[in-house]
Amino acid sequence: MDPRLNAFLERAESVLARLEPLLPAPREPIDWRDTLAARWQRDGRSGYLMPLQVSLDLRLSDLIGVDQQREQLGRNTHQFLQGMPANHALLWGSRGTGKSSLVRALLAEHAQQGLRLIEIERDHLADLPRVVEQLQGHEQRFVLFCDDLSFEAGEGDYRVLKSVLDGSLEQAPDNVLLYATSNRRHLVPEKESDNENWQRVDGELHPSEAVEDKIALSDRFGLWLSFYPFTQAHFLDVVEHWIGQLAARAGLTWQRTEALDILATRWATGRGNRNGRCAYQFARYWVGLQLLEQNP
Repeated sequence: MDPRLNAFLERAESVLARLEPLLPAPREPIDWRDTLAARWQRDGRSGYLMPLQVSLDLRLSDLIGVDQQREQLGRNTHQFLQGMPANHALLWGSRGTGKSSLVRALLAEHAQQGLRLIEIERDHLADLPRVVEQLQGHEQRFVLFCDDLSFEAGEGDYRVLKSVLDGSLEQAPDNVLLYATSNRRHLVPEKESDNENWQRVDGELHPSEAVEDKIALSDRFGLWLSFYPFTQAHFLDVVEHWIGQLAARAGLTWQRTEALDILATRWATGRGNRNGRCAYQFARYWVGLQLLEQNP
């Protein structure tokens, strides 16, 4: 072999050996017949869909006291699965009130009908066009799920996101829908100073352009669902439901008493939360305590 060609090949192999660790690893295509959920993972300047192992234990019937929200989002999802027009949805409200749980329960309810869930973080929403591109042409129906979509004061990312959402959602194929949750109705903080320059014209109150700019982001969602803090009666009903579920699995006999309600109320007061997450945590604590007392 020509010594110059041999030297060239050796140098090429050396360069490739140094470049190979920098290249993205080859990814096997996802078989959506068996994979129910995936997460978009950023990988350098690109990204990929990573399959997830998900539990389908959470059912729609486990969500107590959010009947109207459950019905509206369920109907929207049913339209989507049937190939009918459906809206992108924003679930907003108090923390721990069932926003994320409702989306995951819908996956458990409709996985057999071809529903699939793609989790994408807020910071990766600029990759929406790449994500949507990978979902085109599949017979399954995909819900892109962004949990806790919100922006802090001073962040300008929401302006970039508006244009990304416009382009990505308007051109998205019929088998892709976006569901997002947030603790804020308009996704960004709203201050009293935003309305400093208001004026009355023909008896009408005109908000400032700053307010319009912020509200424009949440307008990208056609369906808004509101989740409110639990009343005490609602909270105790949710506690009863989860204790019943956990006790049945453990073979524990129990009954709701006034003393139990008082204990659950104190638990919520001590945490400053009266919501579904707190109710579930208390149920786990109480059932575990009863089982420990029976089997010390």
